[in-house]
Amino acid sequence: MAAESCLTANDWICGEYLRTRGQELTEATVEHVGITVASVLIGLAIAFPLALLARSRPAFAGPVLGLTTLLYTIPSLAMFSLLLPVFGLSAALVVTGLVLYSLTILVRNILAGLEAVPAEAREAARGMGYGPLRMLWEVELPLALPAVMAGLRMATVSTVALTTIGALVGRGGLGDLIDDGVQTTFKAQVLTASVLCVLLAVVADLLLLGLQRLLTPWTRIRVRAGVA
Repeated sequence: MAAESCLTANDWICGEYLRTRGQELTEATVEHVGITVASVLIGLAIAFPLALLARSRPAFAGPVLGLTTLLYTIPSLAMFSLLLPVFGLSAALVVTGLVLYSLTILVRNILAGLEAVPAEAREAARGMGYGPLRMLWEVELPLALPAVMAGLRMATVSTVALTTIGALVGRGGLGDLIDDGVQTTFKAQVLTASVLCVLLAVVADLLLLGLQRLLTPWTRIRVRAGVA
């Protein structure tokens, strides 16, 4: 009697599922990565000027931080429902929602990094004739980079997880497979898609950590000097 296949037995771990559904898994993973990258990059592009506004105009700091925090507290179902009349059932709906969720982390970390720049560094730059824009790009932003990158890492990992919520509108990448697997009690699909989500988050965090170390070599020098 032939052995029962893991698909027929509906096992949690099933190599046959990986072999027969490889294309489906690849497409879902690519969509997941695309939505995550777009959401984080757009969120960063919006968060940076908001943080600069809050830093340069203290009166705006409270409203900016309060609004971004309020957006993060809105349940995903309510958020997508509010955005649905504008974007319809599209990837733009999911990306916009994720961008709004990312602003809380990104704005706070960018602002914290800029405010942590030593006053002596700014004074030295002014004494050397640096204008506001040059000081921002050549002095303040490099010194704030560790905090900015920490926020970017948190926002990216959070977005990888939140992208699965896009399954509510059929645009959730791996979340679509998880939702479909739960609905049909397809164990191998649920486990495989969930593991891939975790791996994406870990890989994204490690890549950004590597980028952070590459962009901030002075932090490694400081650590080695402290150890020595």
